[in-house]
Parts: sequence; structure tokens; C-alpha cells
Amino acid sequence: MRTCSLRGLAGATLVAFSGLSAQATAPKIPFERYTLPSNGLTVILSEDHSTPMVTVDVWYHVGSKNELPGKTGFAHLFEHVMFTGSGHVPYGVQDRLTEGVGGPPNNGSTTNDRTNYYETVPSNYLEAQFWIESDKMGWLLDALDINKLNAQRDIVKNERRQGVDNQPYGRSGEIINAALYPAANPYSWPVVGSMTDLSAASAEDVKNFFRLYYAPNNATLTVVGDFDPTQARAWIAKYFADIPRGKPITRPTVPMVKLPAEKRLVYEDRVQLPRLYMVWPTVGVTNDDAIPLSLLGGILSGTRTRRLTKALVYDQQAAAQAAVFAGSNESAGTFNVQLVPRPGHSLTELEAATDSVFARIKRDGPTAAELEKVKANLEVGSIAQLESGLGRAEALANGSVFFNDPDYFRKRLQKTATVTVADVKRVANKYLTSGRVVLSIVPMGKTDQASKPEASTKVGATTTLPSHKEGR
Repeated sequence: MRTCSLRGLAGATLVAFSGLSAQATAPKIPFERYTLPSNGLTVILSEDHSTPMVTVDVWYHVGSKNELPGKTGFAHLFEHVMFTGSGHVPYGVQDRLTEGVGGPPNNGSTTNDRTNYYETVPSNYLEAQFWIESDKMGWLLDALDINKLNAQRDIVKNERRQGVDNQPYGRSGEIINAALYPAANPYSWPVVGSMTDLSAASAEDVKNFFRLYYAPNNATLTVVGDFDPTQARAWIAKYFADIPRGKPITRPTVPMVKLPAEKRLVYEDRVQLPRLYMVWPTVGVTNDDAIPLSLLGGILSGTRTRRLTKALVYDQQAAAQAAVFAGSNESAGTFNVQLVPRPGHSLTELEAATDSVFARIKRDGPTAAELEKVKANLEVGSIAQLESGLGRAEALANGSVFFNDPDYFRKRLQKTATVTVADVKRVANKYLTSGRVVLSIVPMGKTDQASKPEASTKVGATTTLPSHKEGR
């Protein structure tokens, strides 16, 4: 089964350091980027002859954000369809030419903003990967009939049942997003789509979506590893240059969301323990505030010395879990808190304690030592990603697609190093306002376990969430 959602790149590191200085040079990944003149395909080549392996990673700049109300789940559906065979590559051939020749499993992932397909193989199988990926791009629809579409539609529906509808706390994300964003905002619906939309989608609806977004001018082909660049360029021209350019794409405009007031919700689920979510709307990845917001999340939770973890889990022993993190899509982001109480403690108590911790950091900011420790952790994690060929391919593609700069991962490290205590304090005050969503998920029939239950609106599987006006 192919899986959706943001995929964490595995890899541990033995590197340890106290943090990059503002003038320090981040690790360099050698690369070459060019565009096929015939159809606009972006190509990134990065040689690394340390092992006889090569990674091919194809990013399409399309995700659930590019869908329309009533026609959701298409990007994730194609993540599955792309592995069922294309015009000249029968089903099963890709697995035989990747996993079957000694490579790790091929796979793909879908987010709100992009979809990717990747494989790592022994170097002598590189040409075969170009053949496979180009056939998906140019001739997938030749092999897509209604029976194959229906089979993958059923698989996606089952994935939704497993990961959302029948997963404890599984509906939290879509409840929160529907409350944060107006109904027409493309971040208001989940990547996996809705059962209704998946059932209603016609074959022509799905094919039109593919024709627009899975064209070479909306794709980035990244190759990292042990290959000869002259030969790679020749193969890329051979397999990709004749694929026609797609139509021009108009990307959705997503204005920044600001909630005029707090929204308090309670949802009954088949769970044993209540859980509290507190979420604020923030900014997308290209906004400079995204980096200090990420650092703020690390200052507040993680190891036992982090602010909220220390206060709620260790000092007060009121929470079994306390997680804080910032997340940014291409055009919008969120700042998130998740709390699970210990027996004898309530969600109302945890919310009040959290607000107290947040008030102190908004008033005083973090200490310099706290900030430097979190910087070092984020830097180590960023560099650990670069240890694998896939990790380097993802870093280069991410920079190219969202920042028009494959080298952006280095600039992000340098920007992280220059964030000050004042920057973190500023974003805490700017974004952690009263305009937030507070969601309590409680056991069935136990709405009294919600945080401030008397002020919370009950939501159900088909409940229309309270609307709000969008503002800056």
C-alpha cells in the first residue's frame, strides 16, 4: 500500500556540535540545475560516488491545495495510480527493476502542496528508472481504465478508514483545519480527501486533473548518487524531451488567515483518554517568521528541560504528554499544542497551565541558552537528512520547488543561526493570540471532560463547523 502524508526521512547522525555561527558555512551539496527547452522539465543532478547507488526523485508541484471543493483527494489518488503501470510499463515491472535488483522499496508521498515519487537502485539500473518515470509522466493515462481507477479508489477509501475514520483521534486534523480556514480555502480539506468526493469523481475528472498537473513543466526530476552526468543528461533527453508541455497552471492564492476570536470545539471519539489540541494560524514556509516559530516550538517541548514539558510533565506531573510544534505548508502554517492529562487532572487544568507558560515566554522571551540548544538540535536534524541520497534529493527538490533555489537548505541553516531571542519573543506575541482553535477530543458520552465544556461547541462526523471571515 502506498502511503500519504509527510514522510520523515530516516537517518541517524554521529555529528555533534554546539551550533553554527552566523558566519559558518553549511554543508555543500554539489548540483547542476537545468530545464529541458522542449517542455520545461526542471532537472537537478548531484553526483556522489561514495556508494554504487543512485536515487531518482520526481516532484510534481501539486497537492491537495490544487483541488477544488467537491473534488478533493485527487492528488493522493494519483500517488496510488502512479504505481499501477503505464502505457509501456506493465504493473509490477517497477518493483522488479527497483526492489528486485537490490534497492530499497520505491514509494511516493502526497502533501498539501506537492507529490513525489522516488526510488534508489544500483547505479547500473539508472536508465531503467528514467524509462519508468517518463512513462508515468507521458503515458499513464494510456493504461488507466475505470476498473483500475475504481480499485485504487477503494484502496484510498480504506486508507482513509484506517488512518482517519477508525483511528483514535484520527479526525483531529480535518476538524481543526475546517475550523481554521474558510470552506473555500484549499487548506481546509484533508490530503486524503472525503469519501463523498472520492466516490463521486468521474474518470474524466481524474484524467483532466492529471493532464494539467502531471506535465513536465510542473515537475522537477532530481538525480543524486553514482552516475555519469553526461550520460544522465543524454538519457533524460531521450526519455523525457518528447513529452508535451502541459497547459499553464494558475496556482491558488491563499491569503493569511487570522481568526477574529477563539473557537472552542469538542468531539466525541472511541478513545480511552481525552486529548487537548490548541492551534494558531501562522505563515507559510517562504515567510521569514517560519524559522523563529519552529525554534519556539522546540523551546517549549521535547526533552525534560523544555519549558512546557518541564512544567506540565515533570514539575506539576499533570500531563502524560505535552507536544508543541510549528508546521508550515507552502502558503500557510500552524502553531500546535497537543496535551494528554494524567489521571486526576483535567484538560481545563492543562489549558490554563499552558497559557501561563506561554504568557511568560511572551513577556520575557526564551533565554539565550535555550535558544542555542534548540538551534543545535534543528541543525543536527537538517544535516542528518543529507546523509542519504534520498535525503539530499529531497532537500534539493524542496528548495527548487518552493524557493527556486536548490541550495536553500544551506540558507535555512544560516538563517536559523541568526535568529535572536528578540525574534522568538516577537513571533510568540504576534501569532499566539486569542484567535485560535481549541479542540477537546473526549471518550464517547464524556463531553464534560472537555476543556471548558460549557464554552465548547460539539462537532460530529457531519457537523458543519462555525464559519469565520478571512482577514489579514
